[in-house]
Amino acid sequence: MPSRAVPPSRRVLLAFAATAVGGGLAGCSDGSGAPAPPASSPSAAPASAATTPVTGAGTPAASAVAAGPVEVSRVTFASAARGRQVGMVVIAPGGSRDGLPACLVLHGRGDDAERSVSLLNLDRHLTAALAVGVAPFALVAVDGGETYWHRRASGDDPEKMIIDEVLPRFAGLGLRATRLAATGWSMGGYGALLLARRHPGLVVAVAASSPAMWPSYGASAPGAFDSRADFAAHPVLGTPPVPGVSYRIDCGAADPFFAVSRQAARDLAASEQNFGPGGHTPGYWRSVAPAQLAFLSGALSRAA
Repeated sequence: MPSRAVPPSRRVLLAFAATAVGGGLAGCSDGSGAPAPPASSPSAAPASAATTPVTGAGTPAASAVAAGPVEVSRVTFASAARGRQVGMVVIAPGGSRDGLPACLVLHGRGDDAERSVSLLNLDRHLTAALAVGVAPFALVAVDGGETYWHRRASGDDPEKMIIDEVLPRFAGLGLRATRLAATGWSMGGYGALLLARRHPGLVVAVAASSPAMWPSYGASAPGAFDSRADFAAHPVLGTPPVPGVSYRIDCGAADPFFAVSRQAARDLAASEQNFGPGGHTPGYWRSVAPAQLAFLSGALSRAA
């Protein structure tokens, strides 16, 4: 099924995609380190290859890494909510950022904030978006471990980290801490949808790729939830759209989450959806990033 409601124009999106490809999508390829569903559990969300640690000690790295018209800044801080040091990577246009809107990037299982940038070439995609006139915004990736982006019995609470520790840092970065967007893939796709459900006054739009969701606790991946009660307390599949939230859902036809993604698109009345060829791979997630960034930029602009 083709995507629906495609602001900006199709011509702009095609130029956007061509610019991103021309920049060289040189991250993890399908044949070298791309995650694949474990043979022992086809419903399990796959883990990615080894992660790259974030460096620093609570302040931006010694110098921001220039990536065309965007800058990539890395921060680490001690998270009380997660009980550990965590990383945060900010990808934003250079220059003044006073009140710049932002989109949280929630990674998949086995990844982290730092690896998110190279896995999906987020800096190159945002550069390409700005080059074709997409309204500026920032991408903010944060570490969520393998929590499925909700509080766990261990006390690890990435949701609390986002609300109480990440958002208060936005002012110092020149970013708007209200009326956010969220995006993610696999575990992070579920996490982005869950964040919008639990914070409807905060999240205005979600773009989810291959969201890792299951119709029942018994079908869920080992470790995704602590218990049947934990699964029931954090629903997305089968729930109605949150008023005021715009949704886009992408999933490849060969992805193990294809059926639940299509169901979620129906349940959430997704204004944009794409269910063409593809699998549960970084290559697929990179391929839909241009349309997702255009969608998120439009939603953030309307929420200004």
